[in-house]
Amino acid sequence: MKVCDITGKRAMSGNNVSHSNTKTKRRFYPNLQDKKFFIPEEGKWIKLRVSAKAIKTISKNGISAVLRKSGLSA
Repeated sequence: MKVCDITGKRAMSGNNVSHSNTKTKRRFYPNLQDKKFFIPEEGKWIKLRVSAKAIKTISKNGISAVLRKSGLSA
């Protein structure tokens, strides 16, 4: 399923709008990446499926702090 492990972002629904203003349903998917992060306290790597926004948050605050705040291990 396309859900971010950190932020919980998931697909949204909306409309494609044509030039003639005809509306058809479509989905907006989050920008998810499969990424490995190293946790220095535990000395191990973890694999997460995270959004681009979550990668920026991890870069700013550190993986351990983000995992603690999200309720995952570490």
